[in-house]
Amino acid sequence: MHSSSQNGIHTVVQDRNWVKNSMPFGLLFDIDGVIVRGRQVLPTAIEAFRNLVDKTGKFKVPTVFVTNAGNNLRSQKAKQLSEWLNIKITEDQVVMGHSPLRMFSQYHNHHVLVCGQGPILDIAENLGFTKVSTIDSIRTAFPSLDAVDCQRRASLTNLSWDSSFPPIEGVVLFGEPVAWESHLQLILDILLSHGRLSDPVKEIPYPHLPILACNMDLLWMAEAWLPRFGHGAFLLCLEELYKKTTGRELIYTALIGKPSEITYYHAETTVQRYAASMGISNLKRIYMVGDNANTDIFGANLYDRYLKNRRLRAPRAIANQISGSLSRDVEAFVAGIDQAVNGTVDIGVEECLSILVETGVHSSDQTFAEHSPRDFLPVEEGLRQPTYCVANILEAVQLVLERESVS
Repeated sequence: MHSSSQNGIHTVVQDRNWVKNSMPFGLLFDIDGVIVRGRQVLPTAIEAFRNLVDKTGKFKVPTVFVTNAGNNLRSQKAKQLSEWLNIKITEDQVVMGHSPLRMFSQYHNHHVLVCGQGPILDIAENLGFTKVSTIDSIRTAFPSLDAVDCQRRASLTNLSWDSSFPPIEGVVLFGEPVAWESHLQLILDILLSHGRLSDPVKEIPYPHLPILACNMDLLWMAEAWLPRFGHGAFLLCLEELYKKTTGRELIYTALIGKPSEITYYHAETTVQRYAASMGISNLKRIYMVGDNANTDIFGANLYDRYLKNRRLRAPRAIANQISGSLSRDVEAFVAGIDQAVNGTVDIGVEECLSILVETGVHSSDQTFAEHSPRDFLPVEEGLRQPTYCVANILEAVQLVLERESVS
């Protein structure tokens, strides 16, 4: 691990001699805990991005924002970032926690339950899903299933079920919902009935219905001085309740969002496309700047290992990789997507370097237990160690520009 106190790091001025078409690197930025804390822009963020744009506000370095948040459309997050940083950010520069679900087209025509906050129906449609239900529609069709709220239960006058409600064929979890108790109860009902709430099966099915889950952050940083629960906490509750109820492990068809290699693959292709729109080709390195060693840094290091192995593997057929359960063989899945989308396994980037900042979840003053997602355990300790550790995003940008000899 390298310290941010390296000699020679200096404030970057805007009249650098940038050489277009020869930029060998791109930048990936987490948002919460790196750029903002809740609704408050961190003090060094605006200055950091001034070093990456020209006098007209156009980016001079291929830059993409990678967040596990799932409560917005990409266009909404781009608008929010633009307002925070006073520069133009487009949706082509944004990877949300749910963005890689575009690749899971085999589920787009299934009737799925979607959970989260924000415009979840619009998000689902934008991703390609065509048949969608929400927890509210389940509660309406089967009013007696959600029995936790005593006042609501007492106020119900019609407890009849809608026998015409179509079976649920999959569960898509964008992010932590409101009213966890209702969501946990009804998701379990769907899994235990194989989606047939109006005509339950006699035996609990296993494997259960497909589950596509986004955002594995156990903790995230807002305005409060301590981290807040994220979607990873909700997933942990769901996993434990399912196991306690059935005696079996909950199976994720796919886990999307950092630290998943699938999300870093999607971020790589996104920054490559954005670089191409700038007239820059053949990026060889990407830097991930994040505040969470268990997601941002762990995921970047996992992807760096994947990149180092990618050139050694022969192209693989995609059919048997994405037609069924994904399991933990994420490298095989990503290789298959590469083959199908790009016609080749190698799309250019050779390494992914990680930079940990101390303005969010990670702090030198506080230590939290290792809390990587269940399906990524056990974690090699080295994979949680950043390539560099710096105080804030400004020092991260300065470090990259210095390392790349951009002057």
